[in-house]
Amino acid sequence: MYTIISGTNRPGSNTIKIAAQYQELLKAKGIDAKMISLENLEVGTRNDAIRALEETILIPSEKFIFVSPEYNGSIPGVLKSLFDSSDIQRVWWGKKALLTGVSTGRAGNLRGMEHLTGILHYMKVVVHPNKLPISVVNVLLNLDGTIKDPATLRAIDQQLNEFIAF
Repeated sequence: MYTIISGTNRPGSNTIKIAAQYQELLKAKGIDAKMISLENLEVGTRNDAIRALEETILIPSEKFIFVSPEYNGSIPGVLKSLFDSSDIQRVWWGKKALLTGVSTGRAGNLRGMEHLTGILHYMKVVVHPNKLPISVVNVLLNLDGTIKDPATLRAIDQQLNEFIAF
């Protein structure tokens, strides 16, 4: 099972729009991926909502796609808190991950993806080497939140094809 994690709790973010685009592109490839938004999830402590999420989605997932915005040169604290409040061995060990960084700036969260790679490696997650930085995301989206830039869509398609074979 594939799960896409939108790595922020900011309502209406560009991150969730990109994550939704990944879900649609996977669907077109015959893969029904789950999507997790951190918008209304309490991740500060281990709680019943985290346990339910683990049992229904996180533990059964074999591959994760993280779409993470740039927050102060790294990843959002809420994403790190998700890791910290989860059962790391049952949820993450031995799984695979694909990383996409999102920013309105020019680097596409390159530094944050490296931080996230380090965290995931510590949790024994194998990270696919094709990490996609999506820069100036606010310019690349249509009004409905879909990606309008053909080069970005080609890069995502290539990244997904590689991850499916990974």
